[in-house]
Amino acid sequence: MAEKVKRCGVKKESGYLYYLDKQGDVSRSKMARAGKGGGNAQKIANVNVKRESGFLYFIDKDGDVARAKMARGRK
Repeated sequence: MAEKVKRCGVKKESGYLYYLDKQGDVSRSKMARAGKGGGNAQKIANVNVKRESGFLYFIDKDGDVARAKMARGRK
């Protein structure tokens, strides 16, 4: 299960992909649709999360930064 790392309360808009960027901040990019490209990343919140290896970091349904242990070595 996922655990919350940092509360930031980002309000999500439809048509955007929200993620944790390389600096550990919350960013968003327009989703690519048929015939239209995506891109143009925008920084939404400065949270400065330090990543640990072996975890997947994401923005949960509440708009907070969460992480889950990555499944490795399953057959």
